Amino acid sequence: MKIVLWLLAIPNILTGLWAILAPQNWFDTFPGWAPAVVAAHPPFNAHLATDAGAGLLTLGVISLSAVILGRRDAVLVAGAGALAFAGPHALYHLFNPADALTTSENISGTGSLVLTALGAAAVLIGAVRLEGGQA
Repeated sequence: MKIVLWLLAIPNILTGLWAILAPQNWFDTFPGWAPAVVAAHPPFNAHLATDAGAGLLTLGVISLSAVILGRRDAVLVAGAGALAFAGPHALYHLFNPADALTTSENISGTGSLVLTALGAAAVLIGAVRLEGGQA
């Protein structure tokens, strides 16, 4: 579970900070290589980009907190929070492929989101099954 939590923490903290500090750049270039997946869903909206960044940052912070605290309750909160974010995000992209992306780009991008949601679900299920207070 700690590995998955680290994988939820670091990229989301970095991406969230990027979107908050440079929303236009984040929109135009995320993930930093081709294809630019956020820009494939125009138009740009600075408020929405900053809010998305805040959500990503929050997910990263609660995931990192669960790793640091190492307690079952913290892991439950992180798993539930990550699933609450990643599940609808994956479903949106599953049912709304971007016209600006190729089929393979849509599949690979959505696949990574589905894996994130599955990882979050695994963390949540693992925490539910834990005995005692330590994760």
